[in-house]
Formats: sequence, C-alpha cells, structure tokens
Amino acid sequence: MRYAQGGGLTDAGRAARERIRLQAVERFERGEKNRETAAALRVSDRSVERWRRQWRERGEAGVLPKGSPGRPRLSEKQVARLERELERGPLAHGWADQRWTLARVKTLIGRLFHVSYTVEGTWRLLRRHGWSWQQPARRAIERDDDAVDLWKKEVWPRVGASWRPVTDGSSSRTRPVSR
Repeated sequence: MRYAQGGGLTDAGRAARERIRLQAVERFERGEKNRETAAALRVSDRSVERWRRQWRERGEAGVLPKGSPGRPRLSEKQVARLERELERGPLAHGWADQRWTLARVKTLIGRLFHVSYTVEGTWRLLRRHGWSWQQPARRAIERDDDAVDLWKKEVWPRVGASWRPVTDGSSSRTRPVSR
C-alpha cells in the first residue's frame, strides 16, 4: 500500500492497520487459508501472503510495525558538529561566497558524515533544529532604487502582458474556428 507524499496515516489509522495484522495472525494460528483471511479482513491476498511469510519467519513480531522510516540519520552529536561548521561559514568550506544554500548544506553533510540527504530532507533537518532561511541584514550598497522603480513601471508591464491578443476563436492554434 502506497501513501501520499508527506505520510498519509494518522496515529488512529496506523493503530487500525496494526489491529488488522494482529487479527490476521489469529487466523493464521487457527489454520485459515489466505483467501479466507483476506476476504474476512477486507485486504488483498498479497498482503495476507506477505504477513503470513513474516509471521512464519519471525512470529508475531514480524507483522508488527517497524517504526517511522523518517527517523533522523544524524545523532545529536553530529547535529551539534554540523551547526559549528555552518557557523564557520561557506568560505571555510570552499565556496566562493557567504551564502548557505540547501544544496551546499546537503553537500557539507555528505562530506562530514558520509550520509546522503535530499534537499527537502536537509531543509527539514535544519528547520527541526531551529535554522531558517537567510535574509540579508541590510540592502546591497550597489542597489539603485530609482532604476528598480523605473523597471517596475516601464519594463514589467510589457513583460507581464499577454503575448497573444485575446479574441474569439478556437483554442487550437492549428484549427480555425468551427461553427
């Protein structure tokens, strides 16, 4: 069974799923066939086959949940070291500027701990430990506010304007209006 991105089951849903697996174990112990068990519990034959195999190999513990697959891969000690390294800045780790991007933090984690994170997983790790996105403390000296205002007033309306006139007609580019 596959779940949507971001999880899918609540605690109550996980508990209900566990109860069904334990009911299947009771039926295995009584000697019921897979098809009968699947029909009675309203699950697929394949799930019952998998549960029975796990039950045979490891007993009741084989069908119990294994825990969250999303547990942290870095220990608290490693996270503390990562924070120290992040505070040293990107220049200390070979990047040309002072910006920490998620891709850079992901690379740093790989270099330091030989652990692979996704960019999204890196963001979750940082957020869980109190880090957030960076925003400059002040505006760049080179910024020209007059040029920015001029661009917003004159250039942006042309860029944002529709490139095709709005007229009656077909939604197809190659087919004339059908009447």
